[in-house]
Amino acid sequence: MTVATSTAMRTIWWDAGRVRLIDQTRLPHELAIVVCETVDELASAIRGMRVRGAPALGVAAAFGIALAAVRSEARDGGALLADLAGAGRVLRATRPTAVNLSWGVEQMLSRARQLAGADVPTIRQAVVNGALALAEADERACRALGRHGADLVPDGGTVLTHCNAGALAAVAYGTALGVLRAAWEQGKRFHVLVDETRPFLQGARLTAWELVQEGIPATLITDGMAAHFLKAQVQAVVVGADRIAANGDVANKIGTYGVAVVAKENGVPFYVAAPTSTVDLSVPTGEHIPIEERSPDEVVHVAGVRIAPAGVAAAHPAFDVTPARYVTAIITERGIARAPYADSLRRLVES
Repeated sequence: MTVATSTAMRTIWWDAGRVRLIDQTRLPHELAIVVCETVDELASAIRGMRVRGAPALGVAAAFGIALAAVRSEARDGGALLADLAGAGRVLRATRPTAVNLSWGVEQMLSRARQLAGADVPTIRQAVVNGALALAEADERACRALGRHGADLVPDGGTVLTHCNAGALAAVAYGTALGVLRAAWEQGKRFHVLVDETRPFLQGARLTAWELVQEGIPATLITDGMAAHFLKAQVQAVVVGADRIAANGDVANKIGTYGVAVVAKENGVPFYVAAPTSTVDLSVPTGEHIPIEERSPDEVVHVAGVRIAPAGVAAAHPAFDVTPARYVTAIITERGIARAPYADSLRRLVES
């Protein structure tokens, strides 16, 4: 895995048998590009949060299967399919909560299985083409999602967002920030409050950086300030999602649940923006969504500096689940779902 500097603004892309991606751990101080040549290198980049965000992870997983296809030394279709399945297991094990990751793997494995009787070059090219198509579809989905959600953004108001669901969380454009981008492009003017999103600081490092690049007015706040501002100064909350259960329960970055509860208490609409690939109809409720536990070191250290006394225990669930009763609407590329979500989400996913 190598690193180069670049001004390319796509989060992740395929480049002649390699995967290039923006190293999100170096932002906002440095825009650096990581080059992954093997599945193991890409898996390491995923685990290390160099690439993150549900839609981006789906595309990363698809590119990972494409890497496996390109690097495989298999001489027949059956052996190649076995290599791809092995790569899929490696990729699926990296981060369990974001359903898009396993979805991206399955999309490519399914494409390969359909060509099981073909020769190796044919399967290999089909997988690469499929991954490229998935990346293009992701950007189209984000832009469509943004158009659907733009009407919900208050003109002249203040919007709060948590974590990063922008272009950096997708191939380009973004989900929650895609909604804000689309509204801004339509001429609406508003202010964004950005939760810092401890402990990984995706809001402070990534969302704030994206909004500065776009010229959208934003104010960074600590997570503990959100309730204060929601009481009187916020007209809407827009967040992304890493997995949405069939009943509308939403898994998103830790801290989202608290924001949703306070928003409801104060009559502020709480919108979730995510592509239909993030909806997991096989999971009936949020109680069935696996929650990733990350290293406690990420809690007791900030930018490599220890902020807590040695010997103190720390916990780090990376996500929480917001019950559907706190969700005003779910914005997708196919339209907007509202309660009862068991019906509206299924209609959108299956449309």
